Amino acid sequence: MPRVKLFDENEVLIKAMNLFWKQGYSATSVQDLVSHLGINRASLYDTFGDKEKLFKKSFELYRKQSIDKICELFQNRPNVKEGFSELFNNAINEALLDKNRKGCFAVNNTTELVPNDESCLEVLSSNRRDFENLFYEYLKKGQQKKQLKECKDLKSLASFLFIVYNGILVVSKIQTNKKELTDSVNLALSLLR
Repeated sequence: MPRVKLFDENEVLIKAMNLFWKQGYSATSVQDLVSHLGINRASLYDTFGDKEKLFKKSFELYRKQSIDKICELFQNRPNVKEGFSELFNNAINEALLDKNRKGCFAVNNTTELVPNDESCLEVLSSNRRDFENLFYEYLKKGQQKKQLKECKDLKSLASFLFIVYNGILVVSKIQTNKKELTDSVNLALSLLR
């Protein structure tokens, strides 16, 4: 007779994501996962596979949540400059409120696992492309609505804004002066004319 799972798979995945995000891949042992998730090893392996597979599923959940959140923000903000301003200010506020100073899970993975993990490099490269495309499409809509000058190189601008966004998430781990972070954001936003 097959075993019945006594846990919510998605809830456990969210817990795993938060643990990997806080501690990193290398510093998180299988025993850490078992203790934190509240499931036994057999259930962990049967449901998610090994530690690496669970990590990748956790990161995919993080990516999806991040992209969905930004898509929703952009859909509700027809003005591009206001949308990016809110995105960056939300990032600053969330980072400064995070007692664990986790930063960005994607950036943390990049600094921990690249260049040694080729499969991780592929996922992180895909993540960058997805975000830059999301930023580009939003900028393009703004340009079509005459919110931006026609001559802007939107691909480069999308890439730059992605770098600024990630930079905020990294620097805010050590820089807790909101005004300085906001001043940098305002300088980046000045390009959206």
